[in-house]
Amino acid sequence: MSEAQATNLLAFPHADAKSTARTAGLSCDPCSLPIQQQLERIAPSDATVLIIGETGTGKELAARQIHERSRPRGPFVAVNCGAFSESLAEAEFFGHEAAAFTGAQQARPGWFEVAHGGTLFLDEIGDMPLHLQVKLLRVLQERQVVRIGSRKPVAVDVRVVAATNVELEAAVQSRQFRRDLYYRLNVATLRLPPLRERPADILPLARHFAESYAHKLGMRGAVLSATAVRALQRHAWPGNIRELENAVHVALLMCRNGVIDAGDLPIVLRSGEAPDAAAADETTQVLRGGLLRLLESEADALYERVERLLVTTAFEHCSGNQVHTARRLGVSRNVVRAQLKRFGLLDREPALLDREPADDLPERDALVG
Repeated sequence: MSEAQATNLLAFPHADAKSTARTAGLSCDPCSLPIQQQLERIAPSDATVLIIGETGTGKELAARQIHERSRPRGPFVAVNCGAFSESLAEAEFFGHEAAAFTGAQQARPGWFEVAHGGTLFLDEIGDMPLHLQVKLLRVLQERQVVRIGSRKPVAVDVRVVAATNVELEAAVQSRQFRRDLYYRLNVATLRLPPLRERPADILPLARHFAESYAHKLGMRGAVLSATAVRALQRHAWPGNIRELENAVHVALLMCRNGVIDAGDLPIVLRSGEAPDAAAADETTQVLRGGLLRLLESEADALYERVERLLVTTAFEHCSGNQVHTARRLGVSRNVVRAQLKRFGLLDREPALLDREPADDLPERDALVG
């Protein structure tokens, strides 16, 4: 494989097959080449793959590229392992029969059956509860699932690609992840480098995002000024490609005449600083000023309004993932869940009795991570 062929960068965290094809040629950094070469070697086999990388590095895109190069190729099903409550997780993954429990009015296939003949992408595998890890290990060993309420195994032909942003070896040592499952998943490993280790990829990606969002906004085009280029290049990008995409999107909304200047970028990028103590202090002062204005206005229920804003903003920032929201806020998932229910974001528990009929599988995309 030539270097030109290897440059379809593992870039976008939420890409479909068409957008995967459009990313060809965006990678310019030398450290991206061996990653793509490794992916090309792994993909044609049926080996289980473990993708490791920070949040926003493009793990789902890598999984999709592996799927696209698999033979034969069936459906690609992506599931966020931290998106389900513990009471629903087993039924979601392995399915259930009618009347298997209260509210189970009809039989329902699990994600393994839905992905039969294709690829099941288990995102954030480190968030999977321990009791479910035992069942997952058995499915990987036996290549069969047993629905809740049934004793009849169902054969499944599924290639599993798992992803994590944590070091599973450390999780094994702390007994938060099963050692036997770790070895079962870690057949082939793909480590995606963070954007700060791929500096030559920053500008090609930024220009791609600018062009893409300009088209969506009905703009004729967008260019980066010299000052914007310098700001983008010196930023540490702790949020990786997702942070870069968001920064370019915001800058495009703020810019004039289709020219993105440094002043259009988020304040952290404009200052050329990582989100360190100085930047945090500046943000805190801005927040304090807003709170003072609210206090002076004698607004009602101010505490609840501020608390609601904090929780809902964090939940939105974490793409609706309760586990990640809890981590960012420094509280337990139970606290986050209780607050989301209190603020009406979880008015209705996603109970099994409310789900759509089994023959309407595309509707399940709302639960896919």
